[in-house]
Amino acid sequence: MFLFRWIRRTITVIVILALIGPAYGISQVWRAANNPVVRQADVIVVLGTAQLDGKPGDALEARLVEAQRIYKLGYAPSIITVGAGAPGDRTTEAASGKYWLRNNGVPSKKITAVEEGRDTLASTKAYAAVMKKRYVSDVIIVTDPFHCARAIKMANDQGVLGTCSPVQTGPNTLDNSGYRYLLREAAAYLAYITVGRRGIHVSDHLPGADIVTKVLP
Repeated sequence: MFLFRWIRRTITVIVILALIGPAYGISQVWRAANNPVVRQADVIVVLGTAQLDGKPGDALEARLVEAQRIYKLGYAPSIITVGAGAPGDRTTEAASGKYWLRNNGVPSKKITAVEEGRDTLASTKAYAAVMKKRYVSDVIIVTDPFHCARAIKMANDQGVLGTCSPVQTGPNTLDNSGYRYLLREAAAYLAYITVGRRGIHVSDHLPGADIVTKVLP
């Protein structure tokens, strides 16, 4: 009888955890996307996504437009673009972002291209290292709304204080993002907080990761 009760309680705990985990991930991602907090910072960071031969894809261009907007509003004095290139690329996400910003009214001396990172964690480590060398700690991260929660968490874990300014245009706004993006990011967020900090970069390699990186010629 005791063994039966123990098994039943164990199964109950497992079921509860199986329900609570996804619900927690979804709530964190949803809250960060729908209630962004943006304040004055030392730097704006544009997280990279796909580009095509130096031309930002629609998702990346939307992030650059948002970074340009808050820069002109005076939220931070400089911008960091971050992101490496895919195998075979002639340029990088960071370089194409810097080129776009420079051609759209942001002085070149105010932009730093950090050409590292093929996933969010690697990109975060790269720009955080640059910030620490500059002895600055406050960052506004520009990315897609449902990506904000994970991006902020990773920034904070790297010792910088992050807020997020989500895109207001492009394919990945709240109005344009479907439930697949929300569920993928909830899964990615949970993957990161459970195993990501041990260096297992699974969060950007889950099924459906390409929904935020596709580029049309």
